[in-house]
Amino acid sequence: MKAPAVVAGILLIAIVLWDAFETIILSRRVSRRFRLARIFYRMTWIPWRALALRMRPGNPRENYLGIYGPLSLIVLLATWAFGLILGFALRSWGLGSAIAAPPGLDGFFAHFYMSGSTFFTLGFGDVTPLTRSGRFFSVIESGMGLAFLAMVISYLPILSQAFSRRESNIALLDARAGSPPTASELLRRHAGDTDSLADLLAEWERWSAEVLESHVSFPVLAYYRSQHDNQSWVSALTTILDTCSLVIVGMDGRVAGAAKVTFAMARHAVVDLAQIFSPRRMDIGESRLHAMELVRLKERLAESNLDILPTRQSEERLAELRSMYERHAEALSRYLVMPLPAWTPPAGAPDNWQSMA
Repeated sequence: MKAPAVVAGILLIAIVLWDAFETIILSRRVSRRFRLARIFYRMTWIPWRALALRMRPGNPRENYLGIYGPLSLIVLLATWAFGLILGFALRSWGLGSAIAAPPGLDGFFAHFYMSGSTFFTLGFGDVTPLTRSGRFFSVIESGMGLAFLAMVISYLPILSQAFSRRESNIALLDARAGSPPTASELLRRHAGDTDSLADLLAEWERWSAEVLESHVSFPVLAYYRSQHDNQSWVSALTTILDTCSLVIVGMDGRVAGAAKVTFAMARHAVVDLAQIFSPRRMDIGESRLHAMELVRLKERLAESNLDILPTRQSEERLAELRSMYERHAEALSRYLVMPLPAWTPPAGAPDNWQSMA
């Protein structure tokens, strides 16, 4: 009997099963730092991101980064399966369980092969356990293999639906706030129609709540990227926070009330998600709303008769609101390589729907 191998096998099985439970079934944030999935994503995303940063911004880099989310999910599932197979093999080999195997197949590899064929329920029958405990654990492992397959089948559609719901609103933002989306363009296109703007902000309050719930429950969704390289869930969330800040500062009535509750929900989402994906506080580089950008923002708003920042006090109020979310949005932006939006759109930039062939 090899006690260390038995202990390692049982411990590995327990770690994998608990990690899969927390990742797929448990729909709440897990604050514990030691997690197999957390370690996996840290070890794979950091080098993947580092290589992406060496590439020029644009479609090639976005295509490369877009592969990571789906690919990492497949590799994580394969890692869980390998861990369970290895754990059962170590347990069987460590206990010295007798097995019937063809000539030339012996030692640990024979136990590993038997564990793999049992887990995937291949049913070859060339390697079989000869003891009661061996047969018992073979049944347990085959049941685990079937449950694992069922879990994967049920997990993937949930991810797909959550991703689709997230991206549908981002696509709708294209015609409402430009490409890339900006707060000034969103306000300009809704100038004179505050009721529509209030309804839009109410929709994004719900969207922010859904993003928070889905990305906390299924963190892999954060790595899934939008269809266009000038769109992302981080930039959309930041655009809504920018818009709400401007509305709170310079408008009143029903739209101001909608902006306040949407700001609260969106700020909640960006802070919680930043703590999950980038818990270390980052120093912000150049301000997104520097002096020249502030001048352009005022001019852009004035073109639509929106006198939102008329005084120094209103500018200070805007800075106070920005301080509540910009640092967290910047942390998400740097970690996920998703650029934050400007406050004003680039000159002459067409919407995505206008630039299609």
